[in-house]
Amino acid sequence: MSKPWLSWSLLGLALLSAGMAAGQEAPPRMSEKEILAQADEARGNLDGVEWRLDILAETGSHTQEMSLAVKARGFDVVTTTLAPPRSKGDRLIMVKDNMWFHKPGLSKPVPISKRQKLLGTASYGDIATTNYANDYAADLSGEEVVDDIPCLVYDLVSLHNKTTYDRIKYWIDKRRLVGIKAEYFTVSGEKFKSARMEYENLIPRQGTMKPFISKILITGELVRSERTTLVFSTPTLQPIPDSAFNLDLLTQ
Repeated sequence: MSKPWLSWSLLGLALLSAGMAAGQEAPPRMSEKEILAQADEARGNLDGVEWRLDILAETGSHTQEMSLAVKARGFDVVTTTLAPPRSKGDRLIMVKDNMWFHKPGLSKPVPISKRQKLLGTASYGDIATTNYANDYAADLSGEEVVDDIPCLVYDLVSLHNKTTYDRIKYWIDKRRLVGIKAEYFTVSGEKFKSARMEYENLIPRQGTMKPFISKILITGELVRSERTTLVFSTPTLQPIPDSAFNLDLLTQ
């Protein structure tokens, strides 16, 4: 004679085992902040990294170009202008969300805002590392597919006035956890430019090769012919000394 309680127990154990197996296969759930931090890492938030940045700004038939050597440690950044010749040697330092500009011949660095225009549609903050995980309040608004890539869509609202943008709509690749698209808004909600990102560079991280930013295309909303391309090349993990971010040494 069969025992009903035994059948139900066996069924329960089977369901529990299946649930545990499924749980083991599924990755642990990440918070919004953890996901944004992963995306930030692919934009330069590392212990020490150097790269070359080439910028091409286009407005109709008019073009401007600039090349920079960039060093970043965490969210602190120092850049040196390589070209054009008239700007060669210009320096930019960002430390703890504060930014300074120095040109050879100036007696001291000049404070600037990350929101100031650098070239074309690019702001000074666009060439720095991103800290969206700590600088913005994030709300997951949904999921969308962008160029056949399933993405998480976040609405980001700035937590202080030193960010480059007040509000951002941000698409993060669900698989690679990198930001591939962004739209930038004023406090009043007006969209004024957008960006697309690519990650063809790879860097070694935690025993594997991870994607690192290779290109950002920024397009203006008011003048659609206005577009700026930032190309990130030869990223190299390197220790960056404290002296690189010392303002007192900038004028020497």
